[in-house]
Amino acid sequence: MRVLFWGTPEFAVESLKALIDSNHEVVGVITQPDKPKGRGQKVQPPPVKEEALKHGIPVFQPEKIKNNPEILDTIKKLNPDISVVVAYGKILPEEIINIPKYKTINVHASLLPKYRGAAPIQRAIMEGDEETGVCIMEIVKELDAGDVYQCRKVKINPDDDIITLHDKLAKEGADLLIEVLNKIEKGQITKTPQDHSNATYAKPIEKEEGKIDWKRPAKDIFNQIRALKVWPKAFTEFRGQQIKILDATIVNCEKKADAGEIIKASDKEGIIVATGDGCLLIKTLQFPNSKPISSQDAVRGYRIKEGEKFE
Repeated sequence: MRVLFWGTPEFAVESLKALIDSNHEVVGVITQPDKPKGRGQKVQPPPVKEEALKHGIPVFQPEKIKNNPEILDTIKKLNPDISVVVAYGKILPEEIINIPKYKTINVHASLLPKYRGAAPIQRAIMEGDEETGVCIMEIVKELDAGDVYQCRKVKINPDDDIITLHDKLAKEGADLLIEVLNKIEKGQITKTPQDHSNATYAKPIEKEEGKIDWKRPAKDIFNQIRALKVWPKAFTEFRGQQIKILDATIVNCEKKADAGEIIKASDKEGIIVATGDGCLLIKTLQFPNSKPISSQDAVRGYRIKEGEKFE
């Protein structure tokens, strides 16, 4: 089939690669405009654009897609049999959704109808789920509410974080996409309506959600840390400055202490902090304007003592 691909971040690259390696033809890629990134705010292309250009695929980067006759004309000239959307970043209007023969499908990183919306991977980890997955669904006007072609379950391991789970789901989604496209082309697949009564919404992550409340249970803070490891990163106040907690693990503790209190500071074992229920061993943290370091190195370098508190 002639496929028009819509995608922007790294998550979408796996699906684009799979399409390029398949028997389907990627006739064009639509992605977000280049944007400044990092400390130097240097303008950089989206990962999907970089991958498409490697293979000589035409790339289009409209500032807007709604009420844009130029992009409508471009899509019609490309004459795709189907459009595939993977984390494009904008909602497509109906006039664009319905252009291809087989309309438009989406690779979504959750087991729909659970976690519709922008941050399904982070929300699954934050909620402490042990399982998530990917679904291929037909795009409709309502957000992530279209009929589902097929889903695949993915286990969330205790040591998974946003990085590892993101990569697993990206690969499973790419593999499932090709399987579904092949079935659509052969007329060997049916769609199943979602049970809208069971729908939940994975709203976008906000920076303030990284703030650690040490009165919460250790398991909740642990999930927060691993879910937000890329952005905004879990953070807390220590000695009047904000530090980031990048890795931690739940440990048993018998000593009674206030939430946020450091009950062990060892250059061999690291930093153990009391929470509202249980304790966390801090494995990696980051002080302002510094590189991430182990908590053992933090104890040595910053002379951290038992009894000090994370606020």
